[in-house]
Amino acid sequence: MPSLTDRRPPLPALVVGLAAVVAVMLLAFLTPAINSGASDLPLAVSAPPPALEQISGALEQINPGAFEITAVDGPESVTAAVEDRDAIGGLALGPDGVTVVTAGGAGAPYAAALRGIGGALEAQGQQVTYTDVAPLTAKDPFGVGLASLALPLIFGGLASGALFSQFVRSSAAKLAGVLGVSVLAGYTAALIVQTWFGAVEANYWLLGAVIALGIAAISATVLGLEAILGRAGIALAAVLLLFISNPLSGLTAGPDWLPAPWGAIGQLLPLGAASTALRSTAYFDGRGMTTALIVLAAWTVIGLALVFLTSGRRAQREPAPSPA
Repeated sequence: MPSLTDRRPPLPALVVGLAAVVAVMLLAFLTPAINSGASDLPLAVSAPPPALEQISGALEQINPGAFEITAVDGPESVTAAVEDRDAIGGLALGPDGVTVVTAGGAGAPYAAALRGIGGALEAQGQQVTYTDVAPLTAKDPFGVGLASLALPLIFGGLASGALFSQFVRSSAAKLAGVLGVSVLAGYTAALIVQTWFGAVEANYWLLGAVIALGIAAISATVLGLEAILGRAGIALAAVLLLFISNPLSGLTAGPDWLPAPWGAIGQLLPLGAASTALRSTAYFDGRGMTTALIVLAAWTVIGLALVFLTSGRRAQREPAPSPA
């Protein structure tokens, strides 16, 4: 009797399903590409109450709807909010003028937007100074090194998950394979990005661990979907992780630059969570990545749990070897 994963779906279902997948993939790529930009970006502002209202009005005139202002107490609180990744930047108004606090590591568009605000304030006669609390490295001033990690994350996770699901039978061996590939590939990628190219200046061991966790989450997702859906699960994982999670990850510009709710959705997927954890590790000394680590751990645990939970059922489905 054929198993559930061996039954072939009818042709009309395949046609409709594949067309729906193409539509979802197009939306996932096209919506962020067209609608991304400055909208409700979290901005920390320190100023006396009258000046706070004045600066809020000025920001709304310069770029309507671009920023969501959070009032904080003092320049130190502005810096702390940016360093903890609670804000993409900040403004501190004092007797000597305005200090624009940026974080180059948060994403190039945010720093550019804040420099634009500083230029507008200077045109109004304000004395403006700039402080970058999470700068990019001199060898990688555009932050392309971090974005390049998308390829090893996706390929390492997809390839290892697909290969282990097809050629490794033991669930324990699959677990060992996922851990082995993730750790080895993670620390190798960290070595290349940090030591070879100087793209980041971070804690090497933490950076390698975050890359490894990202690869493990993707690989475990492939294994888990294959365990319950068969080879169709591998195809579904490829669509989910490569064609949906990738454009929604915010790895290039950060999730706040993506239109709502796509940025938030992307952070619940493995690549989006990995991008946030990587950016926090690379430029913010690991601050602001707790939620991302929880998401990655959840995908990893659930995927591997599905492998172990279905191992007995799969063993029963497999035909016994023929006698010699």
